[in-house]
Amino acid sequence: MTSHVRPYEPGDRAAVEDICVRTAHEGGDSRPYYEDPGVFPAAFALPYVVLEPELAFVVDDGRGQAVGYVVGTADTARFVTEYRAKWLPRIAGRYPDPVEPRTPDEEIARLLHTPERMLVPEVAGYPAHLHIDLLPGWQGRGYGRMLMHTLFRALRERGVPAVHLCMVTANTAARAFYDRLGFHEIPVPDAGPVTFLGRTTEVPGAL
Repeated sequence: MTSHVRPYEPGDRAAVEDICVRTAHEGGDSRPYYEDPGVFPAAFALPYVVLEPELAFVVDDGRGQAVGYVVGTADTARFVTEYRAKWLPRIAGRYPDPVEPRTPDEEIARLLHTPERMLVPEVAGYPAHLHIDLLPGWQGRGYGRMLMHTLFRALRERGVPAVHLCMVTANTAARAFYDRLGFHEIPVPDAGPVTFLGRTTEVPGAL
């Protein structure tokens, strides 16, 4: 088979974790910078495939191996509630809440323990949100656009009009990709090192 986009399957979980780790540091490999980079998928990938697997899609290399993914939620407010109630109890033992982070790992663990950070008033009009990652060798080949359009269609089918994402501002390559997809910046005061982007869930050419 040729490479293609398909729905996430439980057997893809390890690959999703690996992809997240290898793209988590401003789009690059996080392993040189973190003692346990598994904190990244614990915070930004796995809760989605556990809580809302129907909105998770992967790029299959044609041999059954996931080499990229997009995950999301149709309702950020509901997701935050379920994240705290259903996801954190599963993972808190491995990544305790540092409360006052002192290391890079602890900074991400603090984010893991504060899902309410996703409730940003300025993006309330974009109720869905997403995370997307592709291994370097699969970037720039159209698969990112395919993943995004697949998720947009799934959200549209659920009656969700708009979606947002939060990205590290320093990741300029990612910003260029999002700009090409029609995302626009959403002004958020005191956003720190991140930028919020949003767009409708319409897909060009879709009925």
